[in-house]
Amino acid sequence: MKRLFTKIFNYALAVASRPRAIYFLFLHSFFESWFFIPIPPDVVLVPMTLSKPKKAWFYAGITLLGSVLGSCIGFAIGFFALDYALELFTALGLQSTYIQAMDWFSTWGVGVVFVAGISIVPYWLFTITAGAMDLNFVFFVIAAVASRGIRFYLVAWAAYFGGEKGMPAIRRNIDRLGWLFLILFVLFVVYKSL
Repeated sequence: MKRLFTKIFNYALAVASRPRAIYFLFLHSFFESWFFIPIPPDVVLVPMTLSKPKKAWFYAGITLLGSVLGSCIGFAIGFFALDYALELFTALGLQSTYIQAMDWFSTWGVGVVFVAGISIVPYWLFTITAGAMDLNFVFFVIAAVASRGIRFYLVAWAAYFGGEKGMPAIRRNIDRLGWLFLILFVLFVVYKSL
């Protein structure tokens, strides 16, 4: 348990260097955009970029493609299968978050998708809510491409340019950052369930 995130990071680097890792990257970013996956695609993108820095932009593009296609699935779920989405939100204790997202969409429209795509909030919740709110699909896709593109290309850029130089710092701090992220995630889930 002491070096849990170091072991996970080392494993991720080993897996990331395999030829089929690209499919995992695509599928992870695809599903994360419309289904509850607590680990963001960046966690897969960074080790892949660190293992093969020359493919950084290609990996960012694969992540973006998977995420945008997944965003369209999320939109379709909200638009065509809202009952399913509401059951999922209820099962995860996210009814209040869904209501808050609807309020934001009523106020700011598709701009909410842009903000959600860049930030670390549960993006899938916003893709589904966008469909439920019957937002303009073309503007939705544009916001998804812009926000996810900015995020994933920035992450790939940071891993590419800071990767080799930053590896000692990453290895030193990965466990602290991992536990901090896990604690914050648990606190978020507990807070939302109250």
